[in-house]
Amino acid sequence: MLGTKVYALLGSDRRPYDSLTRGALGGHRRSRLYGRLDCAAALRAIARGGYVKHRVFFANEEIAVAAGFRPCAVCLPESYAQWKMARGRSMDTRQRLLIRLDKAWCGFKESYAGLSDADLLEPGVTGAWSVRDIIAHVTTWEEEALKHLPLVLMGKRPPRYSVTHGGIDAFNAKTTEQKKNLSLLEVFRDQEAVHHRLTELIEGVAEDQLGGDSRFRHRLRLDTYGHYPKHADAIKKWRERRPPTDATSPATRSRSTGTAPP
Repeated sequence: MLGTKVYALLGSDRRPYDSLTRGALGGHRRSRLYGRLDCAAALRAIARGGYVKHRVFFANEEIAVAAGFRPCAVCLPESYAQWKMARGRSMDTRQRLLIRLDKAWCGFKESYAGLSDADLLEPGVTGAWSVRDIIAHVTTWEEEALKHLPLVLMGKRPPRYSVTHGGIDAFNAKTTEQKKNLSLLEVFRDQEAVHHRLTELIEGVAEDQLGGDSRFRHRLRLDTYGHYPKHADAIKKWRERRPPTDATSPATRSRSTGTAPP
């Protein structure tokens, strides 16, 4: 019938077929992975343009499994855990770490969801910082992780910020000044690109370096999933007190201010 929308879905035999109903799940043909249509990891990949070519859709989870696809650990953690247990394997350290990272990352992004461009540029969220400044700041510390984690893996000790920049407060002020002229679009593009590089780094690191007591994990926690919630909380508190907007909250410690990590 003319004007009827037809969707191309993948069947249990991995062959495409036409359907009048939109697929309930998305998948990646090459990695044999399926997940929710709103999966944060998939949406980031789509935004980068490298995912769409191999994307497929399923009517339901049963068909996806029958087609030989596995559940996404990020958006379907329970299904993923069951999938691994069914094969006599427990969730590995890397996957638990990536899930923890993504949960904190999504929580940070949700803290400013729905704000207009004007809202994102409004100062006074944390000190004089706007939400835009905070996003750029969080990206800066992910960039620091990408710079220094390889040194940690080589057994080296990154230089202290007190020596190289006069302290973390001075470093934060310097990098905020350096990024002050970036447009919102540039800030968001940098955010996604840097975070993708970070997850790629984690995926390539030997699993014995990812444990909770390793120097790699310690530095990663300080720069990323231990850092995101501090600013997510600050943004939420700022949103709760608007209006009025004359009160400002003190800057958070750790990566926002304070001493450098060992």
